Amino acid sequence: MPIQKDLKRLVRSRMKKTGEAYTAARVQVLKKKEPAVDYAAVAGMSDDAVRKQTGRNWAEWTSWLDAERASEKPHREIVALVSSLGTPGWWTQMVTVGYERIRGLRDRGQSRGGSYEATKSRTFNVPVQTLFNAFANARTRRRWLPVKITVRTATPHKSMRITWSDDTVVAIGFLPKGDRKSAVAVQHQGLPAKASIDQMKKMWTDHFDRLTELLS
Repeated sequence: MPIQKDLKRLVRSRMKKTGEAYTAARVQVLKKKEPAVDYAAVAGMSDDAVRKQTGRNWAEWTSWLDAERASEKPHREIVALVSSLGTPGWWTQMVTVGYERIRGLRDRGQSRGGSYEATKSRTFNVPVQTLFNAFANARTRRRWLPVKITVRTATPHKSMRITWSDDTVVAIGFLPKGDRKSAVAVQHQGLPAKASIDQMKKMWTDHFDRLTELLS
C-alpha cells in the first residue's frame, strides 16, 4: 500500500507540472522509476516468439498494459485486456503471465493465487497437425502419455486445456515452425509447492521422450 501511495503522489506531481492525464503521467513515472530490464528473460518467452504470435514484443505489451493500469488488476481482467486485442487464446495467457512476472505480481513458476506451475516445451520434426493429433486422439495419446486426463477445451492445431488425474490443470499451446516442424509448450498449473516444479518438469521430459519416439 505505501508503494502505491508513493506512486500516486509522483503521478499527481507530474500531472501538475505537465498537464497530462493521470494515465499518461503514470506511464512516464513508471518509465523513470524502472531500471533496465530484460523483459523476455523475466517473462520466460523470447521477443521474436511473442511478436510473431501477437504482433507486439514484450516492451510494447508492457507499455500498453501499464497504460491500462493492468498491474492493479486481477489476473482475469488482464486476460480480458490482452484478449480484447485479438490475441490467440493460449498466447493471451502467455502474455498475461509474462506481464505479471515483469511487474513482480508473481514469481517464475508461481500463479497469482500462490500455487506453482511447471512449464516445458519441445520441438518435433512433424507438422503441427500431426503434433496436435498426438494429443487430441485418445488412442494415440495413451501410447506416450499413460495418465488419465480429461480434455476440457481444444482449438485444432493451436491450443488445448486438460485436467490431470490429480485435478491439476494443463494449458497446452502448439506452434508451427514451417511445414515439417512444430513445437508444443505445456503449462502445468496448480502445483502445491515450489519443490513440485522440477519433479513435474522431469515427468514432462519423460512424456516428450516417448512422444519423440512415437513420431520418429
